[in-house]
Amino acid sequence: MSFIHKELAAGKWRELTLMEQLGNVGSEVGRTILWKQKGDTDQSLKAFERALELMDLTIQDPKNRYRLKEICRCRELLVDYFVYDNIYGSSDELWEKYFYAFAYAARMQHYQKRNSKETKTN
Repeated sequence: MSFIHKELAAGKWRELTLMEQLGNVGSEVGRTILWKQKGDTDQSLKAFERALELMDLTIQDPKNRYRLKEICRCRELLVDYFVYDNIYGSSDELWEKYFYAFAYAARMQHYQKRNSKETKTN
């Protein structure tokens, strides 16, 4: 199988927390939305393919096995929204809000880790 994110597929993706993983998926979904709004179908499709690849890497990560129901459902809804008939009634705003929460949580985890390291060294 050929990967777009070769280094991540080789194992780096599994080093990230679930929050970081889904925050990164959200970045690609945001790019998908942005390019779609600009009318660039080709760039939007490329961003969506990257988002799906990252979702698949998230699904394959063993640490996420207890969260597979939500992750797989999220992937299903993304495909429904961007490729099929949007039978679930998603919107650009919904996806931006959904993934923003993960990006925010990942950033908060990062700051907490950094602050705890600084506290230990002082």
